[in-house]
Amino acid sequence: MATLRDRLDARLDAPGRDWLDRALAEAAAHPGGHGPISAWELRIAEAGRRCGQENADAARVLLLYAARADPRALTRVYRQGTAAERRAVLHALPHLTPGPEALPLVEDALRTNDTRLVAAALGPYAARHLDAHHWRHAVLKCLFTGIPVDVVSGLAERARADAELARMLGDHAEERTAAGRPVPEDLLRVLALTEPATPTGTHGRPGKES
Repeated sequence: MATLRDRLDARLDAPGRDWLDRALAEAAAHPGGHGPISAWELRIAEAGRRCGQENADAARVLLLYAARADPRALTRVYRQGTAAERRAVLHALPHLTPGPEALPLVEDALRTNDTRLVAAALGPYAARHLDAHHWRHAVLKCLFTGIPVDVVSGLAERARADAELARMLGDHAEERTAAGRPVPEDLLRVLALTEPATPTGTHGRPGKES
């Protein structure tokens, strides 16, 4: 969070930094929920106008962190927010929610056709908590929609030796080839990641029995 704040301060003009200072102090002083909507939730809605759309995601993540938003508050902001505000909630999850309580938000984002929302959902939180079935289909969705697989946190670790993912990727590649369409480089890249690790010293060849 400190690094994110330093980077954001470097990009903001003086009025933007002043607004962010006040908004973060307000969120830290009055965290959680107060009435139908808390003051820091209003600041999340203002962030794009105050900090610029290119900086709004970072500002919103910092506000959520300063407010110590719990899963209930995160869910409220996500459900009531714009697509941009939902992205910020997804980016904030690994910093605020150690357990799987917020997985319904990730699963909801993965059902949308908003590629930026899907990409935000596949961060470190999903890498830790999303089950294998949903995770495999999320990887396939990236390939279907042209989202670079680089956005998938923990891709190499979760794909390793995943025979079911390899099968799904192979089926998708065959369908594209049969339809006369090229197989995306990202698909071949992920398919290569699904191969089991070669035991040290075998160089890919079966070892001799002693």
